[in-house]
Amino acid sequence: MRFEHAITRLPARTFSHGLTSCGEGAPSVEKALEQHGRYCDALRACGLTVDILAPAPQYPDSTFVEDTAILAARAAIIMRPGAPSRLGEIELIKEAVLAYRTEALQIVEPGSMDGGDVCQADEHFFIGISARTNPEGARQLSTILHAHGYTSSTIDIRGQDRLLHLKSGIAYLGDKRLVVAPELSAVSAFQAYELIEVRSAELYAANCIHINDHVLIPAGYPQIAEALETLGYRCLVLDVSEFRKMDGGLSCLSLRF
Repeated sequence: MRFEHAITRLPARTFSHGLTSCGEGAPSVEKALEQHGRYCDALRACGLTVDILAPAPQYPDSTFVEDTAILAARAAIIMRPGAPSRLGEIELIKEAVLAYRTEALQIVEPGSMDGGDVCQADEHFFIGISARTNPEGARQLSTILHAHGYTSSTIDIRGQDRLLHLKSGIAYLGDKRLVVAPELSAVSAFQAYELIEVRSAELYAANCIHINDHVLIPAGYPQIAEALETLGYRCLVLDVSEFRKMDGGLSCLSLRF
């Protein structure tokens, strides 16, 4: 599966007012903007055109566009974020998605669904049930995906204190290969895949992104970087420290399609 485009949104000046459980202190907006710029440069280096949306200061978390939509080849689906403060982002991202697609389906109340809980592995989707995604949201998404010829399975990560979203602990690299957090290595749905387990101390690096001929990984996690390079992947290492402070990772910052 090759990607051609990405949608991103600049961090707003209100970025530090967003949701976080990290406990690493307030982010620097200036540094976040610099890191976002390098992130967009990396997407371009992977061969993508990058649509950079204007900041939305009324929604401090809106730079994490992945939570608001899924753009699969045969379906565009607008999410319904589980945090009430993010519900206003729905219409913003819908407008951006409809610039590329003629139709966008939507998760509706009482479902809640964060895109960070959705990991596409070719024609199959892993859907996480979490503090932000409820069973009804997962059911709605599964129904939509199946109607468009995809398969799916659900993984309940409630009770996994270190995982905000499913993709906090999993990334698909193609070729039936997954990067997984130790907490998820025994999940039955993953056993048909080759698993690359990150060490517990490098959990944050489980949220990496395979884009065409490269893998984007966060800076500061040398063991997973070495493991991926040994397997032949070309790694692009990016500092996303300010986004980590707000519970965000590499995948959170873009919609790739």
